[in-house]
Amino acid sequence: MSVDYIEYDDYTPNNETENNITIDGIHSSSSQTSLTVFLVTANIIICVMGLGGNALVIWICGWKMKRTVVNTWYISLAISDLMFCAILPLEVYYTITSHWPFGLVFCKLTSSALFLNMYSSVFLLVLISTDRCIMVSFPVWSQNHRTVTKAFGAVILMWVLSGFMTLPSLIVRQTKVHGSVTQCYTGYMSHSRHKAVVLTRFICGFLFPILIIVFSCLVLCVKLKSLTMKSTKPYKVIAALIVSFFCCWVPYHTFVLSELDLENNTVEVLNTGLKVGATLAAANSFMSPLLYVFIGNDFKHTLKRSFSSRIEEAMAEDLRTGGFTHSRSKVMEIA
Repeated sequence: MSVDYIEYDDYTPNNETENNITIDGIHSSSSQTSLTVFLVTANIIICVMGLGGNALVIWICGWKMKRTVVNTWYISLAISDLMFCAILPLEVYYTITSHWPFGLVFCKLTSSALFLNMYSSVFLLVLISTDRCIMVSFPVWSQNHRTVTKAFGAVILMWVLSGFMTLPSLIVRQTKVHGSVTQCYTGYMSHSRHKAVVLTRFICGFLFPILIIVFSCLVLCVKLKSLTMKSTKPYKVIAALIVSFFCCWVPYHTFVLSELDLENNTVEVLNTGLKVGATLAAANSFMSPLLYVFIGNDFKHTLKRSFSSRIEEAMAEDLRTGGFTHSRSKVMEIA
């Protein structure tokens, strides 16, 4: 994927010139060709599974189940992943041909799609983990004030914030014509602007949200030690979603941060690392439906049941009134 590769002809650190060195280079070596084939295959699988799985989640949560706070979170998460997967074929085409015939508007949209997905996903994980933490810590307050309307409002605010944070990626994406070939590339024009965008993206779209999520999970774990639950699946699903997001995005952020120090990193290594990292980040968009189906279940038993029924059961169990019992046998009903 060419999500955030820089046209190094536009700028170099310390104002040094490095002509004809581009991360989006049209010509590739045999090893790069093999890598391209692998990444194209991976992205096609991600696209097909992401479209099918997330569409199924939206259908089940939106039409087959009663609307609740929890499935409001999951519907929004599935919509975010579905939107990214829907635009992924354009990136696959560009990876194969190294030619962008879709114009400047779609060049900007395809670049920002991954980052919109990143922000919306991690912000939703913050909402989900915080919501669960509040449910366990303040069950009475939660039962009186936790409503679908308020959850929907939180989701709207999350989308607005995600869109705002994605604007820099939308602005810096440009197209350039080289003869009969058009390139879609990221042109920051200056190293300082590149650094500001990358650090903002890392801090606001990864570091701070992950810290909030970890804090919420630690509080949740402490609270749950004194409680007895009927089912632990809701918390296993949440933990799996968080771990999945973390594992899929850490490589990408690692190479993007390394990209800020070109003097100590080779373009070839960054080229390979960014492509693999971006593809792994994209893989997060189809993980959620699989986690809903397989988490906490015997694999062979799961395969004997329909995909849609397993998702519905995972959601229903997550939404089911859970019994939490204190060591003194005091029962708390949490919706």
